[in-house]
Amino acid sequence: MITAAQQKAQRNRGTLFVEDGELIATDTLPGEQYIMRIRAPQCAAAAKPGTFVHVSCDEALPMRRPLSIMRVADDWIEVLYKVVGAGLHLLANKKPGDTINVLGPVGQPFQPSPERPNALLIGGGVGIPPMVFLADALRKDDGDWQPLAILGSEIPFPFTLVPSEIPTPWLEDGIISTMPLFESWNIPCRLTSLSNFAGCYRGYVTDMADLWLQSIDADEHAKTEIFACGPTPMLKAVAELAARYDLPCKVSLEEFMACAVGGCAGCTVEVTTPDGPAMKRVCVDGPVFDAGVVSWT
Repeated sequence: MITAAQQKAQRNRGTLFVEDGELIATDTLPGEQYIMRIRAPQCAAAAKPGTFVHVSCDEALPMRRPLSIMRVADDWIEVLYKVVGAGLHLLANKKPGDTINVLGPVGQPFQPSPERPNALLIGGGVGIPPMVFLADALRKDDGDWQPLAILGSEIPFPFTLVPSEIPTPWLEDGIISTMPLFESWNIPCRLTSLSNFAGCYRGYVTDMADLWLQSIDADEHAKTEIFACGPTPMLKAVAELAARYDLPCKVSLEEFMACAVGGCAGCTVEVTTPDGPAMKRVCVDGPVFDAGVVSWT
């Protein structure tokens, strides 16, 4: 008899690859942040918004690091990370032409509902990449998507701030800074921070999201779905906001991972199921979960 776990493993066959990727380029950004473009055609072809890669940082370091995918093209993926610890420090020393072994794409992706085209994308810090990937996918889709992105950071944003020409009448004048990619895609995006960055809203991402939700009527609420990635306290606050407005909300959880393929069960979180509380693995059962079932305590 085949178990549910075995059935799930079989469904995932043919979608997970181990590749010796080639580092194409690295952008070095303030706050020890890096954007890496890696040639990994198999991973790029299978990647979906919300999935991630498990990256080998150096031959001398056996443990890999999970990195969210930010963008993909025909044969490359982009990842954004902040140096935390020895492993990512080693990765940051890689040069164009170096080999970077990647395992991926790993995990369950975001699955936006076409009946809710108002996609509110909320990203904090290194949780920004999945929101970029999701926005890129929505703009390329044939659906009637109307995404809005709200991004937050307390260190310098991992991109050059530019003034937006896309109107956001629900915000006070002067809140105009945005991410260049979103502006080029004609997707409204605004930035939040408590660090007094020029043109940014002073507050939390949930504060700005609340302002937008207050500005739309019941019909628009019925078309809205929230997607978020970032540190756990931020995701908990987003989940509470979604519950207050009775909106569906999907969150991509951040967790330490050893194997990233479900074998070690070191990245489990508690969720509510019809049969009661259960432990789910963030790597393969997630990283995307319904915010309403996650135990945030």
